[in-house]
Amino acid sequence: MLARPARALKPGSRLSFADPAYGGEVLGSGERGVRHVRFHPASPASASFETWLQRVGHVPLPPYIDRPDGPEDRERYQTVFAREPGSVAAPTAALHFTDATLAALHDRGVETAFLTLHVGPGTFRPVTGEHPEAHALDPEPYRVPRETAEAVVRARERGTRVIAVGTTSVRALESWARDGEPREGAWRDTSLFIFPPYDFRIVSGMITNFHLPRTSLLMLVAAMAGRNPVLRAYEAAVAGGYRFYSYGDAMLVT
Repeated sequence: MLARPARALKPGSRLSFADPAYGGEVLGSGERGVRHVRFHPASPASASFETWLQRVGHVPLPPYIDRPDGPEDRERYQTVFAREPGSVAAPTAALHFTDATLAALHDRGVETAFLTLHVGPGTFRPVTGEHPEAHALDPEPYRVPRETAEAVVRARERGTRVIAVGTTSVRALESWARDGEPREGAWRDTSLFIFPPYDFRIVSGMITNFHLPRTSLLMLVAAMAGRNPVLRAYEAAVAGGYRFYSYGDAMLVT
């Protein structure tokens, strides 16, 4: 978990919450405010931990959304095909898709396939140095299901493009290409940082939102489209009044 102020939570500290169904104990600490916590029920009659989290938790909106989360964010800040909990942020490019959009793509002969990458808090950490290769991304778990891997192989055999929706999908597919095919359903961790120049092995295009400056997300987009074309696209977006970031507009990069 992330804590603030983290320095107050030393190993051995006991935690209590407004909803007393669960308590906690700090087991250890990591970098940038990370604390390892063991949660324990107050009694055998306590609800499951997942049920308790749903009751007391909040939607982890990105830090640049300067307002508290509301009930509507539980639906709006979520994709229509999300299935597995674990990510600290939604893959925002996918927020543009609805069930009707997916059905229309299918009717036009566009094949869709799904994967999972659990975004970690490091995705919001800016690249502060002048040399991107010195910046490290925190490991994030990802999984490419067998049916998705087979769809990618079919696309490559046909010579058709693989368009990823969001930077998370790009990183998962490119990590999978480099890690080699794992056993079916296996989870792996990736710290792949994609920045120019980069040789994409699978992805030939992507749909992505407009990102904050000096982020690994923007550098990934520049690796695919080129720095100058991306800068021109952002200038046009600003001039056209496009909305940026999580609840903003998207563009297709090929």
